[in-house]
Amino acid sequence: MALMRISSPHATGHNRTTKVMLTVALATLPGLMAQVWFFGPGPLLNVLLACLFALGFEAACLAVRKRQVGFYLRDGSALVTGLLLGLALPPYVPWWLIFVGTGFAIVLAKQLYGGLGFNPFNPAMVGYVVLLISFPVPMTQWTLPADLAGQAPGFGNALTSLWAGASALPDGITGATPLDAFRQQSGELVSDIYQNTPVLAAGKLAGLGFEWVNLAFLFGGAFLLQQRIFTWHAPVGMLASLLVLTAFFYDGGSSGSAGSPWLHLLSGGTMLGAFFIITDPVSSATSNKGRLIFGIGVGALVFCIRTWGNYPDAVAFAVLLMNFAAPFIDYYTLPRTYGHNKARKATEKSE
Repeated sequence: MALMRISSPHATGHNRTTKVMLTVALATLPGLMAQVWFFGPGPLLNVLLACLFALGFEAACLAVRKRQVGFYLRDGSALVTGLLLGLALPPYVPWWLIFVGTGFAIVLAKQLYGGLGFNPFNPAMVGYVVLLISFPVPMTQWTLPADLAGQAPGFGNALTSLWAGASALPDGITGATPLDAFRQQSGELVSDIYQNTPVLAAGKLAGLGFEWVNLAFLFGGAFLLQQRIFTWHAPVGMLASLLVLTAFFYDGGSSGSAGSPWLHLLSGGTMLGAFFIITDPVSSATSNKGRLIFGIGVGALVFCIRTWGNYPDAVAFAVLLMNFAAPFIDYYTLPRTYGHNKARKATEKSE
């Protein structure tokens, strides 16, 4: 019987790369729709521009490397990288910020290592961290949900912001995110922070808009689990460790509190990170046990950086730090080969 000879990533078959990538892209739609509903068309423009720039950088790098541009573009990996970066960015950032972020994500974090399957770090998170460190002001200007701002910015405002950023939006549109409010609090009780922060006062658990966006990404992640795009180990490990740590250190609302478990689970990029970032099969651990450890490490780092670090939403930094540890985790968690114990016992008897 003739066997099909295909090199990975596989271009045909039930789990071919293109189908997996398009399924992941489809699963992000609930989260994107929730962002547009609460924050206006800015997130949609971010995603469209990031995807176009990512495809452009990918095509340019493939042409320089003399690879088949069309073949590799069709695998969908560059599209998903741009999509994830666009979803992680604040709603109304200038176009050049998206250009720089996707450039670092595709060129530096992916193609310089050899392309899909060779990158040790998550490309979208590399681009995000570069932008956050280099341009902290535009990367921390989030708009308020539509119910608090009066109405969400329109397409005209969104197009204007592509050239000038969030500073071009009307006054009173931008405000602190829930995690920003807790990171910048100066000795206030949790109840006071909720009362003095409009987005928290209007929300139920973790801030108006942000909690619904995270629930939408949770819904998309559940869809991917149902489709068996990835296993449950990494997401459950991350969310469980974050839940345990936040519950253990939550003292009921004193001035030294870092926030409730609900705040950490349903604000920032928690669910986006848990189901769409750390499940990257290339830069994560490979075995089920390794994925569980990887997820637990990401959740622990997210809590530590949010509580004692300088950055309110620590998902990107936590993921990149655990990307460093992934080879070490793989070394100690890879399953034994079939027949290993039988061969070992036979060797011991012969001796």
